[in-house]
Amino acid sequence: MGGWIILGILVVGALWLITVYNGLVSMRQRVSQAFADIDVQLKQRHDLIPNLVETVKGYATHEKGTLEAVVQARNSALAAQGPQAQAAAEGQLGAALGRLIALSEAYPDLKANTNFQQLQMDLSDIENKLAAARRFFNNAVSEYNASIQAFPAALFARNMGFAEREFFDVGQEARQSLDQAPTVKF
Repeated sequence: MGGWIILGILVVGALWLITVYNGLVSMRQRVSQAFADIDVQLKQRHDLIPNLVETVKGYATHEKGTLEAVVQARNSALAAQGPQAQAAAEGQLGAALGRLIALSEAYPDLKANTNFQQLQMDLSDIENKLAAARRFFNNAVSEYNASIQAFPAALFARNMGFAEREFFDVGQEARQSLDQAPTVKF
């Protein structure tokens, strides 16, 4: 009789361990998926930038420094690896894009260009989607990190390869400009 009780306790303990482990795997996958969603939005943003630069280039030929800064920031953002590096590079790109969009105020013909207007609307849409993807990713990271730190998973999570993940933190300076989509004025 005592053997059955011990066996029952072992089976319940093993089932409980499997359930906790599978939950952690599921959360880790959610974090990875959320980061992939950010990558998709960033790719769309990066693909839009050359069109925006070319459109502005036709009207603002003597604004070469601003155009080069946008291209350089885009290239840095494309090369960045990991949430922290990508967040920093995207913060710089966001600031450069803000300066580029501000050029339209100085060039009425550019501001009236339908291609430029469409690109601005597309950029605004992407920025909104990107903000939502960052929030979802950071929420998933928060839940995952809390789960691997909470008892009883904290006893074995690190030994089983579950490590904390970094948040997609753009930094204090860039946070203000990234939390708001670019203003589209006609």
